[in-house]
Amino acid sequence: MQDYIVLIAVFAGILILFMFFYFIPVGLWITARFSDVRVSLLKLVLMRVRKVPPRIIIDSLITATKAGLELTSDELETHYLAGGHVPSVIKALISADKANITLGFKQATAIDLAGRDVFEAVQISVNPKVITTPKVAAVAADGIQLVAIARVTVRANIQQLVGGAGEDTILARVGEGIVTSIGSAASHKEVLANPDKISKLVLSRGLDAGTAFEILSIDIADVDVGVNIGAILQTDQAQADLKVAEAKAEERRAMAVAEEQEMKAKSQEARAKVILAEAEVPKALAEAFRTGRLGVMDYYKMENIQADTEMRESIANPEQKSTSRRKPDDKNKK
Repeated sequence: MQDYIVLIAVFAGILILFMFFYFIPVGLWITARFSDVRVSLLKLVLMRVRKVPPRIIIDSLITATKAGLELTSDELETHYLAGGHVPSVIKALISADKANITLGFKQATAIDLAGRDVFEAVQISVNPKVITTPKVAAVAADGIQLVAIARVTVRANIQQLVGGAGEDTILARVGEGIVTSIGSAASHKEVLANPDKISKLVLSRGLDAGTAFEILSIDIADVDVGVNIGAILQTDQAQADLKVAEAKAEERRAMAVAEEQEMKAKSQEARAKVILAEAEVPKALAEAFRTGRLGVMDYYKMENIQADTEMRESIANPEQKSTSRRKPDDKNKK
């Protein structure tokens, strides 16, 4: 029984000792004192209570103090509670100080809280970054397509990091400038002979305005000849014109067929009227005989005139045979 009590007492003592050193980091306080960082044990305990890791704050404060930066633990703790990255800010401040770049603590924390890597921004400001654009296709005035690739050397603009546009905007503007430059060239050969004209024109447009970067140079890495867009467009236009002409010709043919059908219908209608009129002739002759208005001699004279007319027509048109008078003659011969 006594052994169990001793074990429980030892376990409780170890737990109390662990909790003591957890909430009162004496070792960290000693390290800070030897590094000329003045911080009290009470402040370290309060950091634990506020759920702020004392190790991150004290190590960052020691690094800043050794680098000659005048910062307080309250400033670092406030930035940590705001969701910032304290070690990254300290490294950025030290790098900017060594490179003679003006960068204050408030500005660095603002850049960090804006979602940008402040340490990377300082590095790009010291060592410019090269951005390679994707392939940009443009067409010269002679209709030949050119595909260009450019390398843009940029340097971070510390003053514009908060609220400034990023790399995507730089690439979009450079691509637009390349398209404008190639499109304004009279011939693709002119662009191939002097590709530096593209970079000069693009640089003169001030594409880095309102961005987080400063464009140092734009170099055309490669220019390739693409397809003949002008010839393709002319071919497509010719095909379109051909289809339009075919459609119009088909429309005219359909109208002609319709007119021909209409004329045939009218001709058939006229023939029907003639046949009806011819059918009325025998009736009229019979009526004339009954009433005495037409005599036998008059009838024979009319027959002779009709036969004479048919003979004249057969002489004028040998291939056309008269059927109105020959059929009765054939019957008579039989």
